[in-house]
Amino acid sequence: MNDPANDPATESFVAHRDLLFTVAYEMIGSAADAEDVLQETWLRWAKVDQAQVRDARAYLVRITTRQALNRLRTVRRRKENYAGPWLPEPLLTSPDVAEDAELSESLSLALLYVLETLSPTERAVFVLHEVFDFGYDDIAAAIGKTPTAARQIAYRARRHVDARRPRTPASPQEARAALDSFRSALETGDVQALLHVLAPDVVFVSDGGGLKPAALRPIEGADHVLRYMAGSLGKAGGTFISQTTTVNGNPALVLRLGGVIDGVLAFRVEDGRVTGLYYVRNPEKLTRLESETLLASR
Repeated sequence: MNDPANDPATESFVAHRDLLFTVAYEMIGSAADAEDVLQETWLRWAKVDQAQVRDARAYLVRITTRQALNRLRTVRRRKENYAGPWLPEPLLTSPDVAEDAELSESLSLALLYVLETLSPTERAVFVLHEVFDFGYDDIAAAIGKTPTAARQIAYRARRHVDARRPRTPASPQEARAALDSFRSALETGDVQALLHVLAPDVVFVSDGGGLKPAALRPIEGADHVLRYMAGSLGKAGGTFISQTTTVNGNPALVLRLGGVIDGVLAFRVEDGRVTGLYYVRNPEKLTRLESETLLASR
């Protein structure tokens, strides 16, 4: 790239890079694919006549959306052959992401897991409208539909997501309290305390990607979840050390075995109890936990 001080195209791209990465990541759920989308976006943006661009942010998001849609369709074909459930790639994030309630909810592994059930176009429209507050004219231009069609897609996607996500997301304090209770009960082996913090209908989803052992389908119900966790811990051949951190703008646990990261455990909390556990073990998805990933909603 040229010196941003002398190149308007580069200056605009750099100014909006964190937003573009966040849009691509929320559409795809993979940081590596989001980075590739940004590279493709830059190559196309560099060829645009800047004098013809009235809104650089909207134009860049439009390019990013189109490239992300192309990548998402390719990724979906890979997911069809994936071993077990597919969970998003967890990102270590800064405290300011956690302080943005709407952004942190949209980035949660729980919601991104729900977005996996949408079609690529539905996901793009949902992300652009519900998360980044783009109007239907801009969304229509990005997905190659009419504004009316974009509105209908948004309505359909929102109904689908609303039926599967918490009606009242837990506050950061409630989520952290539930995580601390879970962590304490897990470390002490207090089964009754675990049963108290887990909702009766809790769902446990694990992603090993065929590279590490994981349940091949979601496990439902507190008793079944505890039985599975106990069996997994017994087979580990060592002691797990847990560390509280912030992943995707939400409290999470990094679990280490023998000093090596075994996985990231994210939570969905409702009414003070854990209703969802999302455990990413696939080592190919654990590469973004050493340094914070910069994200933005504006």
